[in-house]
Amino acid sequence: MSKPLMPKATAVWLVDNTTLSFKQIADFCGLHELEVQGIADGDVAGGVKGFDPVANNQLDPIEIERGEKDPRYALKLKYNPAAQGEEKRRGPRYTPLSKRQDRPASILWLVKFHPELADAQIRRLVGTTNSTIDAIRERTHWNIANLQPIDPVALGLCRQSELDKEVQKAAAKRAAEGGVMSDEERRKLVSTEQSLEDDAEPKMPAGIAGLENFSISDMNAEPESTSTAADYSDADSFFNLPDDDEEDEDEDNNTDMRNR
Repeated sequence: MSKPLMPKATAVWLVDNTTLSFKQIADFCGLHELEVQGIADGDVAGGVKGFDPVANNQLDPIEIERGEKDPRYALKLKYNPAAQGEEKRRGPRYTPLSKRQDRPASILWLVKFHPELADAQIRRLVGTTNSTIDAIRERTHWNIANLQPIDPVALGLCRQSELDKEVQKAAAKRAAEGGVMSDEERRKLVSTEQSLEDDAEPKMPAGIAGLENFSISDMNAEPESTSTAADYSDADSFFNLPDDDEEDEDEDNNTDMRNR
């Protein structure tokens, strides 16, 4: 089926100006229904200006009226010779400048949740290079400590249908080669909805890094007593008894007093 020119911008216009269902807009523009829902929520195609398909001779107003009355009605694209060959794309995928800083996060998501994808498939999805993919796989990327995995579909770098196609192709290739996916890899395969609902992993501030094993009980530990018991084996030193010389002087004084 032929698709309109600038399908994502056309979807933005239809979401803003019509009451068509997400499925009708997705089928007409060649997008995934989740992408259209993301456009309506403001998560996808942020900053994209709507492209009027009626004013640009791609859709008749009567088609929009029929679609709004019947949610099962499929919109028909007007014949436009300029739209022929739009689906054919040669060379690497072009990524707008505003989204190029999001590519490392999307590569990290693909590597983490779809490890079965080959480097060539990741390149086709997000338009990157082998060196960047290798750096993220080996965690040697210069900004790896600050990266959080984000679905490339949510970032608008690829379509959900394209991602599903590459995942199915990778799974079929592994099955043909006789490879079996491990339980750990199978648990990593999540849907777009689950990946968007996941909370970002909290980061530990650099100021307290290394104190994760510290315990309050260490502060309350009583120091070992190093004092020893006093030695009271010498009774004279304990009672501070006077010396013998002093006793003799007292006895002499008493004798003199009696003689007087």
